[in-house]
Amino acid sequence: MANITVDDKTKVGFIASGKMAQAMAKGFISSGMLKPSQLTMSDPRKNQYHILEEMGVVKTQSNVTVVKESTIVFVAVKPHFVRMVLKEVCQHITKKHLIVSIAAGVSLEGLEEECPLGTHVIKVMPNTPCLVQCGLAVYSLGTHATKEDGDLVKSLLSSLGMVEEIPDRLMAPASAVGGCGPAYMYTAIDALADGGVKMGLPRELSKKLAAQMMMGAAKMVLETGEHPGQLKDNVTSPGGHNYSCHSRAGQTGF
Repeated sequence: MANITVDDKTKVGFIASGKMAQAMAKGFISSGMLKPSQLTMSDPRKNQYHILEEMGVVKTQSNVTVVKESTIVFVAVKPHFVRMVLKEVCQHITKKHLIVSIAAGVSLEGLEEECPLGTHVIKVMPNTPCLVQCGLAVYSLGTHATKEDGDLVKSLLSSLGMVEEIPDRLMAPASAVGGCGPAYMYTAIDALADGGVKMGLPRELSKKLAAQMMMGAAKMVLETGEHPGQLKDNVTSPGGHNYSCHSRAGQTGF
């Protein structure tokens, strides 16, 4: 594969333009990593074109066009469509391409089987907070992908948040924590906000307080390096409100 760097000539394509693809594309654009004109996104549904037009990206109904117009191609279809889509575009994949799949549950081996022999393939699992450039993504290199390929993807994805390389065997548990985790955190924020409203706080203020608290707590874990249990103990006085709350949470299986 030709040496690719992320610059104003880089062409990135998305096969499919669902929520995750949109989150990533919007993150690339809002961070200044890529211009809208550097992105080509496919969607067979013309009624979705207004979203792509608002983003300013190049839109098409053809997956083949995405491959022809791009050097880095993100395969962003649902897992059960991956093999079908790769069969469709296979003959148009060349040595200049880097194929990056964000489809959960599809192994690197399975991806490589549907691409021409020697294709550079990388598997990535991003999460939706990439939309606000505070997400995370983990990636694994395929058989023929090089360290340079990995560095390229890491450089691109770093505009969206934290990026870590992991072995493919750890992709499933990492996806469970990083990909599914936000839903649990949203539930916790909602519950905390409900509690604030119950005690008299306006709904919007209570939601902001809960969300900011969670963001700050997460930053404490990442930047101090302390164990979450220790950080919890640091703000839990014997017999105090925090102790009572944690004790009750433990009793209810939190």
